Amino acid sequence: MSKSTRATKMLEKAGIVFTVHTYEYDPNADRIGMQAAEALDEMPARVLKTLMALVDDKPVLVIVPSDHEVSMKKLAAAFGGKSAHMMKPADAERISGYKVGGISPFGQMRKLSAAIEEQAMMQDLIFINGGQRGLQVRLAPHDAAKVLNAVVAPLVA
Repeated sequence: MSKSTRATKMLEKAGIVFTVHTYEYDPNADRIGMQAAEALDEMPARVLKTLMALVDDKPVLVIVPSDHEVSMKKLAAAFGGKSAHMMKPADAERISGYKVGGISPFGQMRKLSAAIEEQAMMQDLIFINGGQRGLQVRLAPHDAAKVLNAVVAPLVA
């Protein structure tokens, strides 16, 4: 497994301090984020999942703790939209340039608006997918929000 991805290159170029962590990815896991948290022996609140959604039919990134579900109403409100729904996996792969299970908010094929669950900002360090299945980057949540120019808002149900 390569530890250099578009995501890690973007973080390096932005001068963000991060570490890379690998784990045994399970393609059959029901909840990929929870499987990552378990494999890394980390609290689910610190291992964030990156989801792709549509708010008023515009693609957005949603970053929430792996043990929570996104509230579509709160997601739409975070972007000042009227409605939100999850993106189909094939569309998420096409737009992000990453495979499901390895979608990172960093280094996407095009710059998308992003939102991070406000609870994540209370952690010293968080894990976010590093652009490959079985690869996570650990960084400060404020650095993640800054480099993504993300909205910090309540997003979970």
